[in-house]
Amino acid sequence: MRGIRSTHHRVHPSDTGAMTMMMFKTLLITSLLGWVKCQESHSMTPEEKTVIRDQIVEMFDHAYGSYMKYAYPADELMPLSCRGRVRGKEPNRGDIDDSLGKFSLTLIDTLDTLVVLNKLDEFEDGVRKAVSEVRLDNDVVVSVFETNIRVLGGLLGAHVMADLLRQRGDRMQWYQDELLHMAKELGHRLLPAFNTTSGLPYPKVNLRYGVLNPLSRTGTESDTCTACAGTMILEFAALSRMSGESVFEEYARKAMDVLWERRQRGSDLVGTVINIHNGEWVRRESGVGAGIDSYYEYLMKAYILLGDNVFLQRFNIHYSAIMKYISQPPLLLNVHMHNPTVSVRSWMDSLLAFFPGLQVLRGDLKPAIETHEMLYQVTKQHKFLPEAFTTEFRVHWGQHLLRPEFAESTYYLYKATGDPYYLRVGQSIVEKLNAYTRVPCGFAAVQDVRTGAHEDRMDSFFLAEMFKYLYLLFSEKSQLPIDIDDYIFTTEAHLLPVSLSITQPPCQGNITETVPVSQEEDLFTHSCPSTETLFPNNPSFAKTIRDSFKYLTGVGRVFRPLPVREFELPLHDNGMEPVEFLKSMGISLTPLNEHKGVYRVKLVAEVSQTLEEEEVVPHIVQLISPPFLGRTVLTAGPAKFGMDLSKQEHGVKGSIVKASPYTACGPIENAEELEGHIALALRGDCMFAAKARWLQEAGAIGVIFIDHREGSNSEETPLFQMVGDGDSTEDITLALVFLFSREGAVLTAALEEHHNVDVLLLPKERQLGHDKTDKPFGMNIKLRLAEEGVLEDGAARGPTLEFILDKEEVLLQEQDELRGASQQQQQPQQFCSQATENDRTEPCSADSSRPTNSGPDTNP
Repeated sequence: MRGIRSTHHRVHPSDTGAMTMMMFKTLLITSLLGWVKCQESHSMTPEEKTVIRDQIVEMFDHAYGSYMKYAYPADELMPLSCRGRVRGKEPNRGDIDDSLGKFSLTLIDTLDTLVVLNKLDEFEDGVRKAVSEVRLDNDVVVSVFETNIRVLGGLLGAHVMADLLRQRGDRMQWYQDELLHMAKELGHRLLPAFNTTSGLPYPKVNLRYGVLNPLSRTGTESDTCTACAGTMILEFAALSRMSGESVFEEYARKAMDVLWERRQRGSDLVGTVINIHNGEWVRRESGVGAGIDSYYEYLMKAYILLGDNVFLQRFNIHYSAIMKYISQPPLLLNVHMHNPTVSVRSWMDSLLAFFPGLQVLRGDLKPAIETHEMLYQVTKQHKFLPEAFTTEFRVHWGQHLLRPEFAESTYYLYKATGDPYYLRVGQSIVEKLNAYTRVPCGFAAVQDVRTGAHEDRMDSFFLAEMFKYLYLLFSEKSQLPIDIDDYIFTTEAHLLPVSLSITQPPCQGNITETVPVSQEEDLFTHSCPSTETLFPNNPSFAKTIRDSFKYLTGVGRVFRPLPVREFELPLHDNGMEPVEFLKSMGISLTPLNEHKGVYRVKLVAEVSQTLEEEEVVPHIVQLISPPFLGRTVLTAGPAKFGMDLSKQEHGVKGSIVKASPYTACGPIENAEELEGHIALALRGDCMFAAKARWLQEAGAIGVIFIDHREGSNSEETPLFQMVGDGDSTEDITLALVFLFSREGAVLTAALEEHHNVDVLLLPKERQLGHDKTDKPFGMNIKLRLAEEGVLEDGAARGPTLEFILDKEEVLLQEQDELRGASQQQQQPQQFCSQATENDRTEPCSADSSRPTNSGPDTNP
């Protein structure tokens, strides 16, 4: 780090005037630079860390205590309703509910967090409850992926902690590996999912009946996500090593082998969704976020946990491809696995926030710091990471589900750099959670970061991961009941001992044999992070890297008076000199010839407005059949693909029919009933484009998608445009609109009551009947003043339109219509209805906001 503090010269006493001028200019430089960049002090005292750590514990007590008080033994807490979420008793939320297996999910997922937070009494009580009250043989279909990482991982992590405490001799002496026995039972209940020709697991399994049993209500799925198949190895291998049953690790290794073999050999990337029977890619977009994320994570961590070089080798090959095609610091893009030079979408999802932490494990700190800083700037702009945001950092999907990935990466970066800046980042996470998500019965997810509206859910990962990472961030090793460096975190932050490969070697037959792949090695191929190696003699390297992204989203540019203080210019690790660095900040420096080393500073300030949100044209679903007759109008969101309703003069009209299956993620069972009609389909389980294709194939002329998030509505949540699946959607030609849950409930209730409901899909501005009520009333009329009873030549006797004129008003009385023997084309005279005290109708000028007053002397 190079700093500019003052400029020293040898000055003759007679040159004091020049010296004074030089000092003034130097002071001016310092003052001007003060508001451009004021080096904030990020250091944090032990006392401050203690206060924040205590606050985290209090928040955890509020969340966990609320679950145990209001929800247990249910799987999750509904923090707004102050009750437990029991599957089957609440409205179906689609694939989200596949995490719920009636096995007290939140309790199991939280057990090892209790140990990390030194709540050992609560841990022992929780283990007793789990052992005596939790059942794993329920007749319920669950996600294999979610059940593995949350429940199996939770049981194994809790067993490891219970065994450790038992060995210390001061508690848990009653424990006889009951949690391990439960883990083994659950492992066997998940194994039927691997009964496929490829070795890739089914995405769902019935805990009691498996997959192929006629009573299982599953087994028809043909696809799974890459992460779903590739995030089994840590838990399954640990279970094999602890139980002595090799079958779990064998199946998990086989799934990893298939994904590796199916990678695109030219790019070394994998897709997002794969067919579990033939291994063909279904969705070929490649990134590091949702659908793929933890596959890469588990390759690296499988090497750390199991000591098997093949996993590190595979990870390094994938990582090189990621850094070549996907990473465009600070962004992480999605590309097509077969054509990776082309980005397939303009937005990123929040799950990729884990990736800087994974880069820390590899030792590649610079891009980790860059991406993390980008994410931090997004949280400054929106309070939290939206579920998805554009490459211009605008909201794409506004939900925030209390996800922990950003806190996870913050923890890893602090551990690697020791930079107190990351403590301040963690402090901001704590403060925002408390300020914007805390409710009387726990913490509630944010339905939309733009409005701050809450959602009635508190997922188990909030307790399993968020509080674990935040507590560890503000804790010294001496303050923890365990040596945290002895463990590897699973993707759900459960703790597995890194000694597993030494103390409990692999069972016979589960060593993966592969042919070595030649690869150009780099500094990080076989090393752990070393800041001394990466940034020798530069303790502030992280700040130097962050500086380039400080104002990435435009947040923070507002001028605030700052005290005059020294300005330090960082020397970038890429060799950029301080003067060049200033230029990159919009500061030009011109040397003053009379004083060496003294510069005149020119500040170039760029003033720009915040980018507007992408405009979404509101659409409607208008119920037009009796008894609604157009009076019931539901606000809907449009799609970026399919039929362009704005180009359809009269919209799309049809009767609505509920799709079967309701999620429309597979062959449509009631295709004959749907043909020629508008389908209703529930959001979730698969992409909008996939649903649209199935329904189009069934003969539907349009689709109304209904949100599966309970309570969502167009009044509190901004509309969004549905997007495709990353591949071409030109084949989709039917009309598509989206209704939030509350509006969808109106439509489904109408269908249940009346059975035959016709609707009209169209842009809101073309609403049926809208024109008649909104447009001003106008007519062509010819007026002539005459004595009463005197007719114009040629006028026929009959009903007349009579005007009674007085000094106060002009009152139009319609007796019938004015007829004439001959009609002449007249210039239009505009009339408008204006409510007055006397409810009269007044003629208006061309500007309808300015009524024209008429009296007896007015010349018509």
